[in-house]
Amino acid sequence: MSPTQASPRKRRGKVAAQPTSTPATSSPEPAQPLFTAILMVRWRDLDAFNHVNNSVFLTYLEEARLQWLKDVPGPWFDAHAMPVLAASTLNYRRPIEWPASLHIELCCTRVGSSSLTLAHRIVDARDAQCLFCDGDVTLVWMDPASGRSVALPEAIRSACAA
Repeated sequence: MSPTQASPRKRRGKVAAQPTSTPATSSPEPAQPLFTAILMVRWRDLDAFNHVNNSVFLTYLEEARLQWLKDVPGPWFDAHAMPVLAASTLNYRRPIEWPASLHIELCCTRVGSSSLTLAHRIVDARDAQCLFCDGDVTLVWMDPASGRSVALPEAIRSACAA
């Protein structure tokens, strides 16, 4: 786009209105999560507005994935095949305040030849209808020496099929 062309989002120097977000309880619940992690909000997770900083949500998701992976029976990680985060989508639905106990629900939505996509929901542990965040992450298994993708381990395929 040339500097003289207006961005489709801008009109007369103003930013066009963004679509309103979906209400906090409108995200469909997965039928049966693959795994649910239980985490407590830590005081250090809070930002200047006294709620969990947006970047900490990624840490919560990482912790949930690691809790799930440690219980996957069979080898899923070695010197020639390890998961890396390739993409993440987070829809922030409402702020999380301290103190809070959270459930991070993971659900496998896609299994590829070298990758998988996990949908996630972060909800209040006392009220699953209280949705703080939803979205998905894509993990790709790769060989760290070559930097190339490798076949998804059979243990991961089996764990996602269960």
